Amino acid sequence: MGQPNRTPHPAVDVSPTRRAFYIGFINGAMGLIGLALAVPAAIYLLFPPKLRKGQEWVETADLSKIPAGTPTEIFFERTNVDGWKITNVKATAWVVKGPYNEVVAFTPQCTHLGCAYHWDDPSHTFMCPCHNSVFSIDGKVLGGPAPRPLDRYMTKIQGGRLDIGPPEPHA
Repeated sequence: MGQPNRTPHPAVDVSPTRRAFYIGFINGAMGLIGLALAVPAAIYLLFPPKLRKGQEWVETADLSKIPAGTPTEIFFERTNVDGWKITNVKATAWVVKGPYNEVVAFTPQCTHLGCAYHWDDPSHTFMCPCHNSVFSIDGKVLGGPAPRPLDRYMTKIQGGRLDIGPPEPHA
């Protein structure tokens, strides 16, 4: 007598097949993709972005190296925080130091259309080359289409160093 012909039941057969491997691989890959999408979404929902605070004060220059009565362009780096993005931005300011170490720092853009202006030594004025706006050493408009005086940064002096803050609000 011979043995009866038996076909194995699919649930009992434990030998791996190519199809089972591919299905397992695809399900694992889809799970990883879903996890990769879910983690940033959960972080966004559970942890709010950093609140935008006012711009920080930046230590810029040694006050003793700025000549009195002559506008000096200084360069500094400011940190901007926007949500989770933190960037360092290079900036400039025109600084005018008075005879008693009082300091005014002007933003580098003309108040007409935002062009960069420069100090013109022969005429003792700030001049904007774009539309010929002219400003006095204290930032007042002397001529041209500029609608208001030059914008100023907030300033403070600490330990002989000039700190520059955010731009002052328009009056």
